[in-house]
Amino acid sequence: MIRHRASIFVLFLAAGALSTACGSKHKAAAEGGAGAAEGDAAKAEGVVTVDGSSTVFPITEAVAEEFQKTSKHRVTVGVSGTGGGFKKFCQGEVAVTGASRPIKPSEVELCKKNGIEYIELPVAYDGLAVLVHPSNDWVDHMTVEELKKLWAPEAQGKVTKWSQIRDGWPDKEIHLFGPGVDSGTYDYFTKAIVGKEHASRGDYTSSEDDNVLVQGISTDPLALGFMGFAYYVENKGKMKVVPIDDGNPENGDGPIAPSQETVANGTYQPLSRPIFIYVSKKAADTPAVREFVDFYLDQAAKLAKEVGYIPLPEKAYALAKKRFSDRVTGSIFGGKGSKVGVSVEELLAG
Repeated sequence: MIRHRASIFVLFLAAGALSTACGSKHKAAAEGGAGAAEGDAAKAEGVVTVDGSSTVFPITEAVAEEFQKTSKHRVTVGVSGTGGGFKKFCQGEVAVTGASRPIKPSEVELCKKNGIEYIELPVAYDGLAVLVHPSNDWVDHMTVEELKKLWAPEAQGKVTKWSQIRDGWPDKEIHLFGPGVDSGTYDYFTKAIVGKEHASRGDYTSSEDDNVLVQGISTDPLALGFMGFAYYVENKGKMKVVPIDDGNPENGDGPIAPSQETVANGTYQPLSRPIFIYVSKKAADTPAVREFVDFYLDQAAKLAKEVGYIPLPEKAYALAKKRFSDRVTGSIFGGKGSKVGVSVEELLAG
């Protein structure tokens, strides 16, 4: 049975039980100041301010470009990472933020402190791709345990060579690349692989810009890194993807590579996840934000696929639209941050 039976539409069916009390690449901007009251982000009629995840950015950018072709409203899209985006959002600086993981407790508290009620809307599925240089001829797959051995905090300064990961691999240095600590992709990866968010070695090359990671991995024969699947698809000829074996035959036997199919059907585990936008409830009442989010949910399936992500089921988008229309606030994940291998049973038990 597929564990990603966490089909996102089920999340909405359990939303009431889990709802919390805090209830063109060239257009990067975020308007407003720290501590601004909610609604300041959308006080200028006709302007939609968006920030957040670099993973969600390609979808949001595509939506914004299409929206502005027929709309009188203007959209500004910034990229400061999931954590950075939530900081701005919960301080009332932006109306919408993209997130590659659910909101976590410290962010729930910040929103609550500033009187920000938020509407959580999943917009697509994504996979995290583990990548090496194309010339790497010794890695044909890795296990979750091998990744943990490599990325756990205690590996810092100690696990430094490929030969320490698996017998028979070369006695050469391993050079690690990954997202910065404000990234939701970093949060999710550490939770899925190490078992705890923000628990990893620190001696790796990090960047909030996935294109920097692509450059690093694609030019270093000894590199290994991870990033959102869409960035791998966009740069497929420059890097080699590593199939992952999670050791659980219920998800599919043996090593499985990320693809549109394996992420959608849940066999690529534990590195598959939904990605989100969060919308300020007060800002949602302005015509610009309301029309933008409605357009986003109408076009997300088509545009997500165009930029390398995996659309949600049609029913999920219908339920997301209802969630937005009804202004349902809070997080179906209980405001606890990254949730790995979400199951129907866990959600209903919540």
